[in-house]
Amino acid sequence: MLDRINSLKSEIEQLTASNSGEVEALRIKYLSKKGEISALMADFRNVPAESKREIGQAINSLKELATSKINGLRESVEAGDNALDNADLDLSRTAVPMPLGTRHPLSIVRNQIISIFSRLGFTIAEGPEVEDDWHVFSSLNFAPDHPARDMQDTFFINREPDVLLRTHTSSVQTRVMENSRPPIRIICPGRVYRNEAISARAHCFFHQVEALYVDRNVSFADLRQTLLYFAREMFGPETKIRLRPSYFPFTEPSAEMDISCNLCGGKGCSFCKHTGWVEILGCGMVDPNVLKSCKIDPEVYSGFALGMGIERITNLKFQVKDLRMFSENDRRFLEEFQSAR
Repeated sequence: MLDRINSLKSEIEQLTASNSGEVEALRIKYLSKKGEISALMADFRNVPAESKREIGQAINSLKELATSKINGLRESVEAGDNALDNADLDLSRTAVPMPLGTRHPLSIVRNQIISIFSRLGFTIAEGPEVEDDWHVFSSLNFAPDHPARDMQDTFFINREPDVLLRTHTSSVQTRVMENSRPPIRIICPGRVYRNEAISARAHCFFHQVEALYVDRNVSFADLRQTLLYFAREMFGPETKIRLRPSYFPFTEPSAEMDISCNLCGGKGCSFCKHTGWVEILGCGMVDPNVLKSCKIDPEVYSGFALGMGIERITNLKFQVKDLRMFSENDRRFLEEFQSAR
């Protein structure tokens, strides 16, 4: 019997387990009622009287060894399981559940516009919001007495020299034309500022996206095709466009673009004032004077420019009637756009 006990002792000392299932199998094998140690105790009655003391102590020692070994394996396996469970646990996170946020509707539309123009080869250009008179007005062919230069229309920081908050992102276009040579194909998203009373239809700051393309032999037909592609990608393949003559100091000829109303399909409704058309942007061929001011030869190069308000496009897509909602950070309003991309 001592040989059998010593053999089991050596076997138990070498036990290993990689999971809780294996530990349980070892417990059943050695410590259960039908296990190896219970079998030794059952045979103990056959041990001669003079050997019972020695054999009994050996069996008890074996049972303690088996219990200690199996408990140690169990603790080791459980510690490993906990480590795996906590491997991706961020201990810096708050214990209070945090609701997921949503993209702002202006960001959603801005990203959609950028994505459409990027497919046409336009790259993003950015510039400062605090600008000078040259980049905002003079380089863009604004007359010295143009109303936009008045303090009631523009936020001036200094008057001598003129430093102001940009009123449009066209200032980014002039900076790019000054510092690079054609071909130029850029899109300029950004925040702009106007000295206007805040209401449901106007705000003192808003967001624009402008596009500029300057190269050899750029024509009005190129502009129209670009506008048609943008309108159909943004509002649907059935969208129609029309161009109406207009005036902007930095383009000649100039036009305003309407799209067929995306609510009534051009049939006429209260949203489009029963005309079937909704204005979305201004555009035109870059005025030769603008090219000259940026040291680009208008005899060699031509180009087109277009600009739109992101709030305007967002209103058309989501029917948001009050511009103030975009800047008030009302969670109830923002949560309406959880399903938007």
